[in-house]
Amino acid sequence: MRYVDEMDLKGKRVLCRFDFNVPLDADLNIVDDMRIRAALPTINYAFDENAKVIIISHLGRPKGKRVERMSLAPVAKRLSRLLGKGVAILKDCVGEEVRKAIAEMKPGCAIMLENVRFHPGEEKNDEDFARELASCTDVYIDDAFGNAHRCHASNVGVTKFVKECGAGFLMKKELTYFSSALEKPARPLVAIVGGSKVSGKLEALGNLIKLVNKMIIGGGMAFTFLKAQGCEVGKSIVEDELLGRAREIMEEAKEHGVKVYLPVDCVIAERMEEEAETKIVPVQEINAHWMGLDIGPATITLFTEALNNAKTIVWNGPMGVFEMDAFSRGTFALAHSVANSYALSIVGGGDTDVAIDRAGERDNMSYMSTGGGAFLELLEGKKLPAILALEQCSSGKK
Repeated sequence: MRYVDEMDLKGKRVLCRFDFNVPLDADLNIVDDMRIRAALPTINYAFDENAKVIIISHLGRPKGKRVERMSLAPVAKRLSRLLGKGVAILKDCVGEEVRKAIAEMKPGCAIMLENVRFHPGEEKNDEDFARELASCTDVYIDDAFGNAHRCHASNVGVTKFVKECGAGFLMKKELTYFSSALEKPARPLVAIVGGSKVSGKLEALGNLIKLVNKMIIGGGMAFTFLKAQGCEVGKSIVEDELLGRAREIMEEAKEHGVKVYLPVDCVIAERMEEEAETKIVPVQEINAHWMGLDIGPATITLFTEALNNAKTIVWNGPMGVFEMDAFSRGTFALAHSVANSYALSIVGGGDTDVAIDRAGERDNMSYMSTGGGAFLELLEGKKLPAILALEQCSSGKK
């Protein structure tokens, strides 16, 4: 796969696919512009090469229809401010108006096309839609790691119709860090896996067991493992159909010499509400009518000690319902422990990045991934469709 700094962009029309699927508040103000800032190195490099930069992205799930609240207009406004130069946004991403605007572009300038998901052809990876996206460009650059696990027209289909295809600096950084963490890691390698359900992370767990030295399991998914070991977990989230698979994963861990850490105590409540009464109890003493919503202080100590000698840490998923103050301490404490470690720490997916932000530790992590689903699929050991498309384009196997 080629990267943007290995390609000739001078004076060319460069179609750049970014992941600008940023959170907006009720007034359409951008809450977190991390993904926009992450695109700046690729855009500025293209400017330095005097290229004409054509930006495409998606925002939200408009399901193939125009939804004004999901317009990329706020993104164009923020990007203009960050770049220090105007980025005009067009009313569509294909059509005569788009072709005319691109034809009138001057080198060293950028325009943004409207949300590609306003067209049903995007998520269907429609060949005609992909061809039209590609029709007004000389070079295609994919820097949308957060969308790399999707097989859509703007990141897979388009590569069939552009001769020169490559990846941007963000994509390069994401893949480099993952390679450092999972292919040739400094050991001990510790994986922290949390979130609400085991089902969404079965493949990741199965793959990581073969790679890591230690596995820390927290969040709602831990209760499926605890019940599989005979614990009473009350009304905690449990996937009963996966109890057998949870036991198998524990056995596989033993076979591979992997130490698995589960909670030894937890914060419980009668209901998942901020004002609910809470108790801290050992996992063996969970009330049958209560539910576990965060890891307890003894578990925080246990998990922190497990991280003490780590050289590489990969973290996906919070330890509890961190959005509520009463159940946030476990996730935040673990964030501080990871931040204070001497390990290479790679964090992403499952709202973990939001939790790290709230803990005030973003700047103390080695790398915060911009991908959720893409992050998880790499942990599962899968090849991402967008990466495969770029590799095939570079090898001529379209």
